[in-house]
Amino acid sequence: MVMKKTTFYFYRAVGLLAAFILWTVALGFVDVQAIGPRGSVVGFATINGWVHDFTGVHMRLYTVTDWLGLVPIGFCMGFALLGVTQWITRKRLARVDADLFVLGGFYVVVLAVYLFFETVVVNVRPVLIDGCLETSYPSSTTLLVLCVMPTAVMQLRGRLPNVLCRRWVCGALWAFVAFMVAGRLLSGVHWVSDIVGGGLLSAGLVQLYGGIVLLQKR
Repeated sequence: MVMKKTTFYFYRAVGLLAAFILWTVALGFVDVQAIGPRGSVVGFATINGWVHDFTGVHMRLYTVTDWLGLVPIGFCMGFALLGVTQWITRKRLARVDADLFVLGGFYVVVLAVYLFFETVVVNVRPVLIDGCLETSYPSSTTLLVLCVMPTAVMQLRGRLPNVLCRRWVCGALWAFVAFMVAGRLLSGVHWVSDIVGGGLLSAGLVQLYGGIVLLQKR
């Protein structure tokens, strides 16, 4: 049964990551128009332009979601501290929970992906930030939130013994995820294709993480 679930995780991961790659490639060829600031071009220009015009630009919401991006970073630090605490109390690194090692490796992959897309520019923002064109694909805030918070939920489901507490905490985390993704889109600092790209990539990586965690528990 565990092996079957693991296989499903890996199949979903491959499918989602393949969809992300196809989506990214399509951005360079489908409906490419210069609709961005300073004549910058973007794929899927019609739908991107329509959504951007519909939402408008709300810099206060952009600032709020920027600061709230520290929340998933706090979760990363918290799980890192948990691992260090286990190492100290159990006196051996090998006795630290194996899924925390997997989580640490997952964070490294997410960081590597973030740095990669900071140097490889696919899209720039639909607005200038402090007078500058900034890379916007995939949405880094969306990537961070959709990678860290779902994996945090997976961790907490096995670490919070009280059922009611677990439900409330996990529900609050999912509500935070929904607010952050919606807020990033509605702020108008991203094309909708940036959000979709970040969602596909994050979902694929999280499915991969889930499959590896199940595999190491066999």
